[in-house]
Amino acid sequence: MRLAVVTSNPHKAEEVAAYFEGLLAVDFVPLECPEHRDSDIGRIAREKARYAYEALQRPLVVDDTAFFVDALRGFPGPFAAYVLETIGMEGILKLMEGVPDRSARFETAIAFAREGEIRVFRGVLSGSIVSPRGGGGFGYDPIFEWEGRTLAELPLAEKSRISHRARALAAFREWMEKELAGEAGGQNG
Repeated sequence: MRLAVVTSNPHKAEEVAAYFEGLLAVDFVPLECPEHRDSDIGRIAREKARYAYEALQRPLVVDDTAFFVDALRGFPGPFAAYVLETIGMEGILKLMEGVPDRSARFETAIAFAREGEIRVFRGVLSGSIVSPRGGGGFGYDPIFEWEGRTLAELPLAEKSRISHRARALAAFREWMEKELAGEAGGQNG
């Protein structure tokens, strides 16, 4: 099966391709999808996948990621990219001044679409908000601590193994392996 990774980010497509090496052939497709507004990133990813499948008519994946800060009642949630562009991580830190509950989490939803079906796979990485540390990563990585280090302090290979996206990809890969094994079994049986 050839799988289209629908994203404007070619690096994300490369990450997916590496994750599915030996199982699926992956193509980067830079299709712009409208952003469905919802508090549930799974529904956002599902709507992107529906749009992309109608346009491409081939098996594909899309994803959406949110950043939830518990003390801010889940803000910025699915609006993480917009909040990063407008108030930045400095704005999040300002909102968190004097707040004892520092818990936060990233969540990625990957939607897989093929004829007659859309499935959503989720990955969550829980951690806490800290003062900026580290020179790597992007976005909120310098202020998001997981197991004693910020995502910006982790080597890229380690971050790629433990991230919310990696966890969603692992769930998708596990399901896809079973699907492909079932198809092979059906052809041989």
